[in-house]
Amino acid sequence: MKKLLAICVLISTVSFAQKIKTGAENYTAYLPLLKGKNIGVVTNQTGIIDDKTHLVDFLVQKNIKIKTIFAPEHGFRGTADAGEKVSDEIDAKTGLSIASLYGKNNKPTPEQLKNIDIMVFDLQDVGTRLYTYVSTMHRIMEACAENNIPLIVLDRPNPNIAIVDGPVLDMAFQSGIGMHPTPLLHGMTLGEEAKMINGEKWLKNGIQCKLTVIPCLNYDRKMTYSLPVRPSPNLPNDQSVNLYVSLCLFEGTNVSMGRGTEKQFQIYGSPFLPESDFAFTPKPNFGDKDPLYNGVECNGEDLSAIPKINKLEIKWLIKAYQTTSDKSKFFDKRKFSIRAGNEKLQQQIEAGISEQEIRNSWQDGLKKFKEMRAKYLIYR
Repeated sequence: MKKLLAICVLISTVSFAQKIKTGAENYTAYLPLLKGKNIGVVTNQTGIIDDKTHLVDFLVQKNIKIKTIFAPEHGFRGTADAGEKVSDEIDAKTGLSIASLYGKNNKPTPEQLKNIDIMVFDLQDVGTRLYTYVSTMHRIMEACAENNIPLIVLDRPNPNIAIVDGPVLDMAFQSGIGMHPTPLLHGMTLGEEAKMINGEKWLKNGIQCKLTVIPCLNYDRKMTYSLPVRPSPNLPNDQSVNLYVSLCLFEGTNVSMGRGTEKQFQIYGSPFLPESDFAFTPKPNFGDKDPLYNGVECNGEDLSAIPKINKLEIKWLIKAYQTTSDKSKFFDKRKFSIRAGNEKLQQQIEAGISEQEIRNSWQDGLKKFKEMRAKYLIYR
């Protein structure tokens, strides 16, 4: 019995030792930097510690003086729809002012940064250039550099860190959902990306911010990571996070990715695809007040139970294009190009180029990107 108990204790100890700790949970590394300072915090509902305490509440408990909370797309509580403008407000729990970075301005103004000594950034990303949190970080870095404010990035694991895939952004298609010459899936954490943005001098006029990245502990690139909180309203679970980028390309077409259902980014379909064993009807819900094809039945495919994918999957996009009833209405050229990062992918699909040939066309860009990013990687 004693031997069994000892084994259980050993297993428990090993499990505890291996628990991934986010940058926010690595607080002994950053709390000393914040003492006696006026702090700005960029965060949302994902900024939690030990799966229960919000970073803002934690800092308040530690008597850190927070001047302003800056909120990205979806707002501080993560309830606004994709693309919905978010207003400035006061946090009911703490009484702190919240400045929206997805409303009147997407970058802090000098007035908003007045009397802020240090900026802290803590958002959960999902490993794709399409997710707007990296664009928010870019603008925060730029504002900090312009106003001589040090920035501390509290790093978090990337749930898709093992995947580097897709076309590298052609900077002619730079936008708020693609600001850097990275592939659709870049396999980096936000902390690593911050180092790359600084190191490659991608901020305006090549300026650099005073950057400190607080790393995750007990984390490496081979580990899987399940998000404790949905990072945005339409990513409710691990499956949606894994499929997000592959299905997000449909946002540049007339195909729904399941917004307005309970399987967002786990299904796809439209009224223009052929009847099949699966159909769904989008309706307003948490995440989309007016979804595409609201109240209209969509034929498509349910991917909610498929095994985890380890690449940018384009076979569903190709299949939908090939089977749609009117190919001339399938693509929205502008929307698709800024998501794909080029015009070429649409042209390849329309020309009937094979999936393998399309993938082959990405390889030179991916090779160069991997070589560039190597010096910025924090985790093995």
